[in-house]
Amino acid sequence: MPNNFYTPFDRETYKGRSNPDYRSEFQRDRDRIIYCSAFRRLQGKTQVFMSGEYDFYRTRLTHSIEVAQIGRSIANFLNHHLPIFSNDFYLDASLVEGICLSHDIGHPPFGHGGEKILNQIMEEYGGFEGNAQTLRILTEIFYEAPSGRRGMKPSRAFMDGVMKYKILEQEMASPKQKFLYNGQQEYLDFISQDGEIEPALNTKSIECQIMDWSDDTAYSLNDLLDGYKAGFLTQKSIESWAAGESLDDQQQQFIQELLEHLEQEDDFEIYVANKVGDFIESASIEQSDDQPLTHRYNYRFIPDPDHEVESKTYKKLAFDIIFQSPQIQQLESKGGNILRQLFYTLSDRYIDHKNAYQLLPRKTAEAIETAESRSIQARLLCDHIAGMTDGYAIRIYKRIFDPDFGSIVDLI
Repeated sequence: MPNNFYTPFDRETYKGRSNPDYRSEFQRDRDRIIYCSAFRRLQGKTQVFMSGEYDFYRTRLTHSIEVAQIGRSIANFLNHHLPIFSNDFYLDASLVEGICLSHDIGHPPFGHGGEKILNQIMEEYGGFEGNAQTLRILTEIFYEAPSGRRGMKPSRAFMDGVMKYKILEQEMASPKQKFLYNGQQEYLDFISQDGEIEPALNTKSIECQIMDWSDDTAYSLNDLLDGYKAGFLTQKSIESWAAGESLDDQQQQFIQELLEHLEQEDDFEIYVANKVGDFIESASIEQSDDQPLTHRYNYRFIPDPDHEVESKTYKKLAFDIIFQSPQIQQLESKGGNILRQLFYTLSDRYIDHKNAYQLLPRKTAEAIETAESRSIQARLLCDHIAGMTDGYAIRIYKRIFDPDFGSIVDLI
């Protein structure tokens, strides 16, 4: 039975796909993400703690899988519990899942610290932003082909779903963050039918809203669990933090409930798991607009207000105690220095030609050296560095700068 929530406009793919098969366009979008190298590399990228430190800490990959499970569960919950949905009019769970799986594939090594450093380095060339880089991967550099890199030709609904921000870098006042690259205007034109669908230019689609809340849910709850296991979140550290915050009665109740479950690890894990379920099952949507070409802007996602406050409280708690700790800040600083030195050393070689050392893979080097402008060269170099895992960036750094590391027989 066809799903009338989505129209041919939603299913249309960027630049057109060939060879349709038994899957829907949205299933093909999701499947391509699962099998792409950018998604696999998330297993070696920092979520909270540097990847590889301990096996049980979350990486960007496990985080993305958890976000996808939450997003798919929200879609299924809404489809089954809201009277506006029926057997032939419902949210596509595969579409939501694919959007959630791909939401972080543009993030560089070393977490948000790495993103901040690359944004500083790329300031004169249009900046760097994780969500904009995700869009760039999907539309331009997803596959490596003999003729160069190309995108995955995503469907309009899928492309729109990953676009959390819809403002170009050149349109922003300082500080410039959470933007699209200046060369990505064509994708805004595509999702909005050249501006015909005005909400597409200033509003998140319903699937993007679900992804955003799923990300917040995973971030604010599951990252707390990692912080607890790592020894950052203790009764003493949480009580000390709460004493220095201006918490209202509701927030104090959330913190007190959190403290009650900290004594035993198994109890705390069950508590967090139940909270994830609560965040899923309290969601709702309401009708807002009436767009004839698509229903994706006719509905607004509504998280439970209490859970929104709870999520923000936990995020602030995690940021202050975990992310602002000297241990994490030291690692972020080190990661930033690694990326900065790699970029400028490789730029000296392949953009300014100050030496003739072969430091990059042949295809990458050729693409940079033959690019039409310095701006494009810098962007291609940034693509390469942003695509590195934490471990790969560290190994390359050591091979170039550490006199006691590396051998001519090492594989890099």
